Amino acid sequence: MGRMVMRGALGVLLCLGLILIIAWAAQRRMIYFPDRAQPPIAAGAREVTLRTADGLRLTAWLFQPLPGTPERAVSVLVTPGNGANRAGRVPLAAALTARGLTVLLLDYRGYGGNPGSPSESGLAMDADAAHAYLTEIGHPIIYYGESLGAAVATALAIRHPPAGLLLRSPFTDLAAAGSAHYPFLPVGLLLRDRFPVASLIPRVTAPTAIVYGTADQVVPPEQSRAVAEAAANLTHLAVVDGADHNDRVLLDGPQLLDAVAALTAAVSPG
Repeated sequence: MGRMVMRGALGVLLCLGLILIIAWAAQRRMIYFPDRAQPPIAAGAREVTLRTADGLRLTAWLFQPLPGTPERAVSVLVTPGNGANRAGRVPLAAALTARGLTVLLLDYRGYGGNPGSPSESGLAMDADAAHAYLTEIGHPIIYYGESLGAAVATALAIRHPPAGLLLRSPFTDLAAAGSAHYPFLPVGLLLRDRFPVASLIPRVTAPTAIVYGTADQVVPPEQSRAVAEAAANLTHLAVVDGADHNDRVLLDGPQLLDAVAALTAAVSPG
């Protein structure tokens, strides 16, 4: 009887070990969900090439205000979330250029026809390349980070301080967000990519805006609230009642655009 119990316990441990090994090996497939297809260029966009420190050439889209639109001489760098590609953020770019802003829609490595595979260090290099490109335009830059991109934008803000920082649906760190979805796994022990936000945001001195929805089923709203509470220079907070993570209102809705306008006014009054 004792041997049967020991064999059963050993079998359970082996199964758990196998599950952990698989989870560790496949974790990035559980984090990044790229649409790898290269999208046809959107109306109003200019295709540009970004060069990363590790030698990749990434395609991104630059949108500039249409003729006749009063230009604010401010650029917005959009660091997206972990899914789809830049085509899904075109409505945001259109709404921002209508307000006189220049917008760069970044696609990370492995997304939107770009070479490479995503990782935390890789996305950091992609963001650095996008920042370098916009720096050549010469306008003050607002970083706009969406979900996972909020972590990318916050880390970028430490390396290259922006004129303003907007975080949409930020998590405190990837382990906390992952634990909400995989409570049966020791996520904090397994993760190679950490993406801290709450621990970095106190070091960001630029005017900061945070927008999140109260019904977010991807990033728990309390995590976005914790990031807001930790921000060193929170100048605008928009809590969108009843909004889930991927609702249109959190793409180009009025609360979001008002948050951008508030940062723009701080960066470029008038």
